[in-house]
Amino acid sequence: MGTTASPATTTTPSSFLSSPSFPLRASKSSHLRSTRRLPVNVRCVSSPPAAETAYTTKVSRNANISKLQAGYLFPEIARRRAAHLLKHPDAKIISLGIGDTTEPIPEVITNAMAERAHALSTVDGYSGYGAEQGEKKLRAAIAATYYADLGIEETDIFVSDGAKCDISRLQVLFGSNVTVAVQDPSYPAYVDSSVIMGQTDLYQQDVQKYGNIEYMRCSPENGFFPDLSRVARTDIIFFCSPNNPTGAAASREQLTQLVKFAKDNGSIIVYDSAYAMYISDDSPKSIFEIPGAKEVALETASFSKYAGFTGVRLGWTVVPKELLFSDGHPVAKDFNRIVCTSFNGASTISQAGGLGCLSPGGLKAMQEVVGFYKENTKIIVDTFTELGFNVYGAKNAPYVWVHFPGRNSWDVFAEILEKANVVTTPGSGFGPGGEGFVRVSAFGHRENIIEAARRLKQLYKRALIQPMSSLTGEPIIK
Repeated sequence: MGTTASPATTTTPSSFLSSPSFPLRASKSSHLRSTRRLPVNVRCVSSPPAAETAYTTKVSRNANISKLQAGYLFPEIARRRAAHLLKHPDAKIISLGIGDTTEPIPEVITNAMAERAHALSTVDGYSGYGAEQGEKKLRAAIAATYYADLGIEETDIFVSDGAKCDISRLQVLFGSNVTVAVQDPSYPAYVDSSVIMGQTDLYQQDVQKYGNIEYMRCSPENGFFPDLSRVARTDIIFFCSPNNPTGAAASREQLTQLVKFAKDNGSIIVYDSAYAMYISDDSPKSIFEIPGAKEVALETASFSKYAGFTGVRLGWTVVPKELLFSDGHPVAKDFNRIVCTSFNGASTISQAGGLGCLSPGGLKAMQEVVGFYKENTKIIVDTFTELGFNVYGAKNAPYVWVHFPGRNSWDVFAEILEKANVVTTPGSGFGPGGEGFVRVSAFGHRENIIEAARRLKQLYKRALIQPMSSLTGEPIIK
């Protein structure tokens, strides 16, 4: 690069100046004139950049966020899946991990959404903000379809963008000073939202639990229903039936015990019924089937796993007028205030889909979708049963809870991913009570379920000839 250098700014070694590529202009006496500037070629060498100091604000981080352990379970699974694909780019991965639906939404439902969407392009059909609590017609349809003869009215129902979102809104409603109990294992959103709200103490690594949360152990030994005589009193009790991840549905007798326990302790039950439509026996589909429940419970639900609305987003929460805080103030009134402050209502198109779901044709179509996933569940159950594993859940839920005695759940997850290219969910991600288990989801195309079953049989066929454990009665998998 040709340029003119100033001695004050550029130092050029004399060896460079005497080379043929650096012609020097001299006086007649062949002496350099010290005042003359010399045209030279300068080699530009980048200097190391000055260390940058990131600007920080004066706002402290929410200390409760820092309590959370690693990432939320399902993004962590997605990260490990992506890492596996980087390592094995040709792998044909089958995902039976996150409970995401795979089958198309029935046309009777999408037609209702399409009609509403098209109407928005007309003067007569356009609508802007709707009621935060949901459209009156949809609230009435939910009450009539799922809560007939249970004393639940349309005004008790708050339509939302899904049960998971409502769980966080309910946490805001209850605040940071309440105490919480959860099933162990349970859907991680209950615990994580409690941590974020500041309801817990620090994570205790030795027992893999957060302080100040009551973990209600649910295991094969107790029929996946907690021994309430050993459960400490808390303000809020999160309870999911059919349970995610174990797939166990509480019986009428068990839920009667739970309602009595809550009433004796003055607690509120947050009852998650997201999988109620999968129940095929006489287990209650709603907590409000239990006498007295309206005084101690509210219920969240969703269209996600019935109609394939995981992306459409539509659910609801029932807050009975009979449910009161300790000062006699209606819980529903405060929840309405939270909803109106933080939410502008579910999409009008989604709500049209909800009405399509609850039409006679929509209900029939949803039953067919649920039936399809239950057939997938049977294939998975039969596979692991044939391999000699103890398998739980499945009958009333789209999840199969498989026991790998003596094994670390994440190790089993990694083994199945590495050797079979199948994604599952490690049981310990749902709480310490899930250690030694994996959850296998039945959400998948039929051909993928069949192929996953073939791979699992190939991976674990040695279980058929392994010695059985004298303690567990299950095959010893090494």
